[in-house]
Amino acid sequence: MQWLRRSFITGFFVTVPLVISVATFVWIFRLIDGFVGPFYDAWLQRMPQLGLTHLPGLGILTTALFVLLVGAFATNVIGKRLLQTTEGYLLRVPVFRTIYAPVKQLVVAFSPDNEYGFKRVALIEDAARGFMLGFLTKEFSVDRGRGPESLLAVYVPTNHLYLGDVIICPPDKVTYPDITVEQGIRIFLTGGMALPGRLRIQAGGEGSPDATA
Repeated sequence: MQWLRRSFITGFFVTVPLVISVATFVWIFRLIDGFVGPFYDAWLQRMPQLGLTHLPGLGILTTALFVLLVGAFATNVIGKRLLQTTEGYLLRVPVFRTIYAPVKQLVVAFSPDNEYGFKRVALIEDAARGFMLGFLTKEFSVDRGRGPESLLAVYVPTNHLYLGDVIICPPDKVTYPDITVEQGIRIFLTGGMALPGRLRIQAGGEGSPDATA
């Protein structure tokens, strides 16, 4: 009986993530294909010589190609300036601004190639709360009449990733474990279960090697 219970629990925790991942992928595929697919269906119906009335996957293939072309255009100097100008005009629309700006800030935070994203995983030791794991987001200085003081902004998620606290502290209060940003995101999404068994603090804060999970 104990063997059956253990086998069922093990199978449950193996199957559920797989089913959820597959179901999510199928849902996204149907959503995108259902949005763009009808345009191809109408085009195929006008060409009976092809013998096709519906070809699944064309919608999501077109969407992926469109995203690829936009990305290639955005990496170009002229394209980047044009997109920034267009974005500036769109952000003047009140309703669009309230939706677009927070969504973009959240998305770029996960991009390792974006200068405004999470730079690295940081560890803060607080006398009241203990150790806090977060993401370094900004390095800046404050002048309070005694010359510029270097400070760091560390985002500490409190509800998965989209809610959290911004901790402002001096650099000597922050250490950097050998965890990549991708690993840090996984740690928060799993409630800490993805933490490696041993963390190594990087000497001098240099580099960002992968941690061994």
